[in-house]
Amino acid sequence: MPVSAPSRVLPALVGLPVLLFALITWQVVADGPLVGVDERLSRALVHPDRFSELLADLGNVQVAVPVLVVALAYVAWHGRARGVDRWWLPPLAGALAMVLVPALVAPLKEWTDRPGTPAVPPAVGYYPSGHTATAVVAYGAATLLLLGRPRSPAVRRTLVVLCAVLVLATSYGLVRRGYHWPLDVVASWCLGAVLLAALALVLRRTSPPVSRSTRRSSSGTPSSSTGPS
Repeated sequence: MPVSAPSRVLPALVGLPVLLFALITWQVVADGPLVGVDERLSRALVHPDRFSELLADLGNVQVAVPVLVVALAYVAWHGRARGVDRWWLPPLAGALAMVLVPALVAPLKEWTDRPGTPAVPPAVGYYPSGHTATAVVAYGAATLLLLGRPRSPAVRRTLVVLCAVLVLATSYGLVRRGYHWPLDVVASWCLGAVLLAALALVLRRTSPPVSRSTRRSSSGTPSSSTGPS
């Protein structure tokens, strides 16, 4: 059986972030030249203000996780109502991806022991950025789960763009406010990308096949069958 395009892409989506994360972590632990570049970039970007603080708050657990919880509840209800086999598995996988964020980030913070920027009180444990990882996984997992439902191309594009805007806004706010070094944020992008790629693989293997009539309906072509909007 030929390997599908998504099956070929997923290993790359995992391998590249893992390699980049390993490189950044090595530089942070060894205080390599990349850290010097990171610190100079931070000095150029940091400008604490209320707006950047509000953007950074998008990565708070109290803000991002409820968005994911709503998506988990909707997907669980939708799958159970349609009688989908193992309807509970996609929301469970999404929840597990979120649980893995603190399980991975906390030990890394303890191990790397990286100090914060001059804009925050003296402390250590800033690498990688927990707020960024929370935003990437919470908003990203919610988007992947909702994309698994039959939707028009316009709605799907809107979901992806909204997810990207939320993650980038959070990342910008964290760096601009001085809560994190840029490399802290990039490392969490990598970590989040790995978790989301794993979630996408689970969702791909558990999603029910889409019938031809459903595909015609979602593209706007009349069909004799009706389905969820």
